Amino acid sequence: MSYIDGFVIAVPKANKQAFIDCAKSVDSKFLEWGATRVMECWGDDVPEGKLTDFYRAVQATDDETVVFSWIEWPDKETRDAGYARMHSPEVMNDPAWDPVKNPPPFDGKRMIFGGFSPVLELKG
Repeated sequence: MSYIDGFVIAVPKANKQAFIDCAKSVDSKFLEWGATRVMECWGDDVPEGKLTDFYRAVQATDDETVVFSWIEWPDKETRDAGYARMHSPEVMNDPAWDPVKNPPPFDGKRMIFGGFSPVLELKG
């Protein structure tokens, strides 16, 4: 069964196009490394909760929106190999991946993420 990496981040609304451009560049590498699908979803109907919500989870400010993303892999082994490749000296020395030379259009310190093993999949 597949393996899923999920992400939630706060992105300044003014950086929407910069985020899309950055995601295209980074996400294409995940596909090259074996991912079968990458989704980047700009918050559209994200309600504020009474106890917790996506905004609080990433400490989003009024000038930011929440982005929900995921990467689908054929299995955890492919995902682990892809992440190993991402952290290889070849990639880590690439200026395109250097956060100092090419800063992301969001605060990565507030990103929440994790890997998930699907337990149920329904298709229409």
